[in-house]
Amino acid sequence: MKFKKFVPVVFIVFFSINIFSSSIAQQKSIDAKVDSVLKLMTLDEKIGQMNQYNGDWEATGPITNDGDKQNQIRKGMVGSMLNVTGVEHTRLLQQMAMQSRMKIPLLFGQDIIHGYRTIFPIPLAEAASWDLFAIEKSARVAAVEASAVGVHWTFAPMVDIARDPRWGRVMEGAGEDPFLGSAIAKARVQGFQRNGLGNTDAVMACAKHFAAYGAAVGGRDYNAVDMSLRQLHEIYLPPFKAALDAGAATFMNSFNDLNGVPATGNKYLQRDLLKGQWKFKGFVVSDWGSVREMINHGYSKNNYEAAMHATNAGSDMDMESRSYIQNLKQLVKDKKVTVAVIDDAVKRILKKKFEMGLFDDPYKFSNIAREQQQFNNAAHLQASQTMAEKSIVLLKNNNQLLPLSKQIKNIALIGPFVKAVRDNLGFWSYSWPDDTARVVTLYQGIQNKVSSTTKLLYAKGCDIDDQNKNGFEEALTAAKDADVIIMSMGEASNWSGEAKSRSNIHLPGVQEELIKAMQATGKPVVVLINAGRPLIFNWTADNVPAILYTWWLGTKAGDAIANVLFGDYNPSAKLPMSFPRTEGQIPIYYNHYNTGRPAANDSDVNYVSAYIDLPNSPKFCFGYGLSYTSFNYSAITLNKTKLKTNEKLEATIIITNTGNYDGEEVVQLYIRDMVASVVRPVKELKGFQKIFLKKGESKTVKFIITVDDLKFYNNELKYAAESGAFKIFIGTSSAEVKEVGFIFDK
Repeated sequence: MKFKKFVPVVFIVFFSINIFSSSIAQQKSIDAKVDSVLKLMTLDEKIGQMNQYNGDWEATGPITNDGDKQNQIRKGMVGSMLNVTGVEHTRLLQQMAMQSRMKIPLLFGQDIIHGYRTIFPIPLAEAASWDLFAIEKSARVAAVEASAVGVHWTFAPMVDIARDPRWGRVMEGAGEDPFLGSAIAKARVQGFQRNGLGNTDAVMACAKHFAAYGAAVGGRDYNAVDMSLRQLHEIYLPPFKAALDAGAATFMNSFNDLNGVPATGNKYLQRDLLKGQWKFKGFVVSDWGSVREMINHGYSKNNYEAAMHATNAGSDMDMESRSYIQNLKQLVKDKKVTVAVIDDAVKRILKKKFEMGLFDDPYKFSNIAREQQQFNNAAHLQASQTMAEKSIVLLKNNNQLLPLSKQIKNIALIGPFVKAVRDNLGFWSYSWPDDTARVVTLYQGIQNKVSSTTKLLYAKGCDIDDQNKNGFEEALTAAKDADVIIMSMGEASNWSGEAKSRSNIHLPGVQEELIKAMQATGKPVVVLINAGRPLIFNWTADNVPAILYTWWLGTKAGDAIANVLFGDYNPSAKLPMSFPRTEGQIPIYYNHYNTGRPAANDSDVNYVSAYIDLPNSPKFCFGYGLSYTSFNYSAITLNKTKLKTNEKLEATIIITNTGNYDGEEVVQLYIRDMVASVVRPVKELKGFQKIFLKKGESKTVKFIITVDDLKFYNNELKYAAESGAFKIFIGTSSAEVKEVGFIFDK
C-alpha cells in the first residue's frame, strides 16, 4: 500500500517564517558588524574604502603610474582593485591589505561581460535566443570561472536599452525593448549571484550604466542624453529596476549627462530615485574616471568640485579618477560634504564585503585548486556551444536551401572570417595563449561536421575593410567547383564595444561586391554575417537565398554554426533589435508612436509621416527570426472581453508545427492602448514563451493579462492604467501577429 507524503501546512508556514526571520537576523548581524567597524575607522580610512584603482599588473607586480599603490593598500587607502585576476595576484594584494591597521579586505572587480576563460556569445547575441534559462546559465558559468581566479565582482550586466545600432555598446546589452531587457537583466543577475553572495562560485553583479547611456545623441559613445522623464521611466529605467529586484549587489553610473546633469553627479538618479524611492541597499561605483570627467562636461570646475558633486549625489566609489582620495578629506573639513554622507557610502561598501565573507576569510576566493579545476571545464564549453546555437538568427532561407547535407561533395568557404580565430570571441573578451587551439573557427567547425569525402575549397576573397579585389579571382576559382558557397562576412570584432561607434554600418569594404560575384556564379549561396550590432546589407538581403546572422559566438562558434548549417540544431533565435534599411532611419524601433498622420503602408508617402525615398519599416523587424520548420497561429481566444482591476484576462492561441522538422518557436504577446491621456506605442511587448513542438504537433499557449500590463507613466509620472479599449497581438514577430480587442474598465 502506498502512502502520499503529507507535509502539514502549519510546518510549511513555520519553516518559511523561520527562514525569513533568519535572513532578517543575519542582515541585522551584518549591519551591527558594519557599524562596529565604522566606529573604529579614521576619516582617511573611510575615504580609502571609496577609492578604486586599476591593477596595472605586470610580471614583477603592481606597477605604480601615480604613486605607490602597494603602500596605499597597506595604509588602508584603497577599497577595491579592478583588472587584477589570478589566485596568486589577488592573494598577494589581499595580503598587503591585511597589513593595514583595520585589515579591511579588498574587493576585486573585473569586466566579465560574456565569459572569462570560456567565452559565450556577446550579450546582444544571447538576447536573440529569448531563452532566459540559457542566458542565466551563461552568467552562472562566467561567475564560476571568474570567482575561481579571485574575482569578487563583475561589472555586468549592462542593461542599457539601445535603439541606435551606430552605438558600439549595443553588443553588451539586450536590445531595444524594456520588457525583454528587464527579463534578461533579471536572468543575468541571478546567474552571477545564483547561490548567494558569500558562496565561492558567486560574484557580485553590477547593473550598468545608470542611466540612459544607450540613448546617446547620434549613437556616439559618451555623448549627451536629452529626454523626457516619462520616456526615461518608461523605456530606459525598467531593466535597472528588474536588476535591483533580482538582488543586484551594485550599480554603476554612466558617462553621459542626462538632461544637462552628468549621471555621476546626478542626485535625482542616484540619491532620490535609486537609494530613495527604490530603496537600493548596495553601493554605486562610478565608471572609469567619470568623476573627473565632470570637469570636461563643464559641470565641475576642478577635481575638488567633482568629488563634492559625485559624493553628495550618491556615487559611493570612485573608479580610477583619484578625486575622492585627493579631495574628500578637505571637503569634509570645508563642510562641503558631511561625515554622514561618507559614512553612508562606506557602510554600503563594508556591508558587501561582509556579505561576501571576506572579513571571515579574505582569501576564500584565492584557492589554487579551484582555479586549476575551472580552467578547462568541458561542461562550460558545452554550455557555450549550446548558447551559441540558440543565438543564431535565420534571416532568410529561400526554397529551404538550409539545412545542408553533410554528404555534400564540394563546399566553397569564402570570406575574411572563415579561418578567423580571435574575432569569434567578440569585444570584452579575454585572450589566452591557447586560443588558436581552443577557439573553434568556422572552417574547423564545418570540417568537423561534414563527411570525410567532402572537399572544402577555401578562399579569403577580400579583407574586412579595404577596396582590394585581388582575392576575387581565387574565390571564383573555388566557387567554380563547389556545390554550395558558404560566405563568412561582417565587421571586425573590435568594431563594436566601448568607444566603437560607427556612422556607416553597411557591410564594409568590398564585401558586398564579393557576395554579388559569388551570387552571379549561379551556385547556391549561404551568407553568414558576423557582427556586434545590426548591420545594413540590403543587396544581400534581397538577392542571396540564405542568410544566418551569427554575431560573435564565442569559444565554440565554429561548431555551433556548423550544427545550424547542417541541421543538427534548428535555429530558433529572434532579433532583439530592429535592423534598419539605411542609417537615415536611425533610431528605429518597433514600439514607436502612431503620429497624427500615420502611413497606411510602406507605399503611402503623400503627406504622412514617411520618407519619400525608402519605406518606414525596418529591413528586419524586432522579434523576427525563421526556423527550418513552419508554425501556424490560430485565432486568439479570450476568456472575457472586459477586464476589471482585480481580474485576469486569459488570451489563448494554438500553435501548430506545420513543417518537416521539430523546432522551437518564440510566441510573442504585444498590447496596444488605443486611447490614453498620453499617446501610447503602436505595440508593446508584454510577454513571450519559447515552446518546443515536434513536427505535426500543436500546443495551446496561454498568456495572463492583468492591470499591471496596462499601466504606463502619465504626464505626472504616475504609473497607472486607464480605462478604455485595448488590442492584444500574438505572433511570431512584432510585425506578423494575430489580434483581438478587449475593454479595460476600472
